[in-house]
Amino acid sequence: MSQVIDHFRRQAGACRDLGSPFTAALLECAADDLGAGGVVAQLLGDWPGRPQADGLSLRLAGALHAAVQSGRDAALAAAYPRADADWTMARVWPRAAAFLAREDDWVRAFLTRPPQTNETGRATGLAAAFLWLAGRAPGPFHMLELGASAGLNLAWDRFSYLHPPWARSDVGGPLIPTQVSGPAPAWRTIAIAHRAGCDQNPIDLTDPAQLARLRAYVWADQPAHLARLEAAARLAVASGVTVERACAADWVGARLAPGLAAGLTVVYHSVFLQYPPKPVRDAIRVAIEAAGERADVDHQLAWVRFEPEAMLGGARASSVFWLNVVMWDGRARQEITLAEVDPHGRTLTWIA
Repeated sequence: MSQVIDHFRRQAGACRDLGSPFTAALLECAADDLGAGGVVAQLLGDWPGRPQADGLSLRLAGALHAAVQSGRDAALAAAYPRADADWTMARVWPRAAAFLAREDDWVRAFLTRPPQTNETGRATGLAAAFLWLAGRAPGPFHMLELGASAGLNLAWDRFSYLHPPWARSDVGGPLIPTQVSGPAPAWRTIAIAHRAGCDQNPIDLTDPAQLARLRAYVWADQPAHLARLEAAARLAVASGVTVERACAADWVGARLAPGLAAGLTVVYHSVFLQYPPKPVRDAIRVAIEAAGERADVDHQLAWVRFEPEAMLGGARASSVFWLNVVMWDGRARQEITLAEVDPHGRTLTWIA
């Protein structure tokens, strides 16, 4: 039980830091309820997995937000930020607890699946890395995303960006605002020959129920995030983007095994590595490193990682997220950290 409580409190702190005071307060109430042996303790106190890796607190927050967005609980919806700008947990939590107790079976079913956030704000970091690569490697690009969820960030080059040095506010898609410092690369057109992605549980954006679930994981007091997600979802559907259901290690190994295509193959992921177990992470690394050893000047490979410092070999307690690239071009293997990026893409500090 203590491990679950600690996880809820840590996630509450992260939500507060990432600009969601509502979700932070909600999870603090859930942690208090766990400690008091309340309805959350009955639901989650004996959770069999790893609370942090399983995103347990975000599953619960998502279940409550899904109930609000779907109209499943009108009283709870009336206390949420969309309906009550002056929300207080004194009004929200009793209604949330009552819903959890009344809809036990529905909530338990919702909790069986991991959270899918597919944060479009991370595209600003990914785009910066791809632009940096475009100045150093031959085209065209062949793009492979691991943990792609609904595939929203496969269309990163069709987004609008609101930050220097490359504001693009007139191309459609979601508008990603980021405060950028340092000499980040300028925008350039990149020829993309192919793009594909995989996920253990991909979301089919043409299915209203699955799209509703994705919307539920947007924090309830962040309507701008929800608007970006919906714009990106419309773009993905119009573009015919699909994500393959597969283990990331198996998928990337199969994609890279036949050999690298002419140009630059880019394997990328964002805030993904903390979720697969270590054997899967090791297998991903082995598959990519093996393909890199076969690279040459005309068939290059890059591995773009937008991940917590702890997942890139740094301090386990660090709250920093790095944008890191490993490259193979037939010569020496190169690894460089390009930038420090907020996990929701609010800020980017270029350091390369």
